[in-house]
Parts: sequence; structure tokens; C-alpha cells
Amino acid sequence: METTNTNQTLTNYERRIPMSAWAEDDIPSNKLLLKGSASLSNAELLSIIIGNGIEGENSLDIAMKILSQCGNNLCEFWRLGATELQQIKGIGPKRAVQIVAMFALARRRNESEVIAKDKIKSSTDAFRIFYSIIGDLPYEEFWVLMLNRANKVIKKVRISEGGISGTMVDPKKVFKFSLELHACSIILGHNHPSGLITPSEADLKITKKLVEAGKLLEIAVLDHLIIGQDQFYSFADDGGL
Repeated sequence: METTNTNQTLTNYERRIPMSAWAEDDIPSNKLLLKGSASLSNAELLSIIIGNGIEGENSLDIAMKILSQCGNNLCEFWRLGATELQQIKGIGPKRAVQIVAMFALARRRNESEVIAKDKIKSSTDAFRIFYSIIGDLPYEEFWVLMLNRANKVIKKVRISEGGISGTMVDPKKVFKFSLELHACSIILGHNHPSGLITPSEADLKITKKLVEAGKLLEIAVLDHLIIGQDQFYSFADDGGL
């Protein structure tokens, strides 16, 4: 039954039958109500968020075009900003803002889920927290997890925001927050928008500088994670601390 309906939807699309003339259970919004979100493709889900189409293109056309431009990669789609979305025919300012708002809610939901398990026992635990915040950003950000003696997260602090290729990190700012929050230890994290997780020379230098500063202040730097696309590099795991 699932296969038949999916094939019928594709046939309708390929034959250019207006969505208003499709069978009721082929229209994405109705399909979701009747069969649940798992029965819909990514394009069909996005078409519901887009809403109405434009002359010559329905909402599914627009959704498929957007995803195609992202290589049908949801991680790449999640990196699009409002300005980039508005450049796509059929996505005006209002729709672009709606999609970006959806991105923000999804990030916050992921972050909330991670916070419920915020005791850091491994680099993977730290990765999940960092990824929920910066995993799909198109520019670099540097964050620090402030931990108490039990390795529970006191607070997540953004230290700096940069461009596509880097961001500046001021050690004084890192340890100012650490001291104010009475952190016993910290974990550093930043993202590489390219998806590559190999540490740069700048990454090596700032890690060494922060580790040495932490020793003087008796605030241990437990790890520094570089976040890529669904993967990460850990200085601690690699013996770099």
C-alpha cells in the first residue's frame, strides 16, 4: 500500500497534474494526517511548510528544487540562511523566515534533549552538546562547556563568532566566564563549516595556550572538540592534551 501511493504521487508529479486534482491521500498535508509523518518524503514534508505554490510550480515543485540544490542533503539544507532561501524562486521573505524559524526550533529541541543528559562522561557526550548548537552552522563559532566537579554542565558559553574559515578566541574571555561561573573544568569546542575535522595550526596553538592558562588558574581544560558534519575530532582522545 505504501509503495503504491508513493508511486502514484510521483506519477502525478511527472505528468504535471495540478496538486488540487491529486487523490486526497497523495496531497502531502492530507497524507501526513492520514498516515503520519514517516510516510512522507523530505520534499513532501518541506512542501507542507512552504504552503502554497506559485504560478507554474506547486509547493512540492519548490521543495524538490530546494533540496536538489542542496544535493538532497538535509545537513546542507539546514545551513541555508534567510538570504539564500529568498534567492530561490517561490521562497519570499515570509517563507524564508518560516523555514529558518523551523531550523532554530529543531536546534533548540536537540539542545534540550541533550541538556537532560548533560553529565559529560566521554568525548561523545560533549560532541552531542556541541553538535546540537553548532553542527550545521555555515560559519565558525567557538563555545565552551563550563563544568562542575561532577562533570555536569553549568553553562554553555559562546566565546566568539567568525567567518567560514575561522574565528578569533581570546583566552581572557574564556577564563573570565570560567571564574565567574566557578567552573572546575571546561571543554572547548568549535565547528569547521567545511566538514573537515583535521586541526589547523591555529587550532593547535589556541588549544595549547588555553591548556597552559588553565593550569595556572587551576581550571582543567578536559578536551577540545572540532565539530564537522556528523563527526568530530577530540584532542583528548588523540592524546593532544
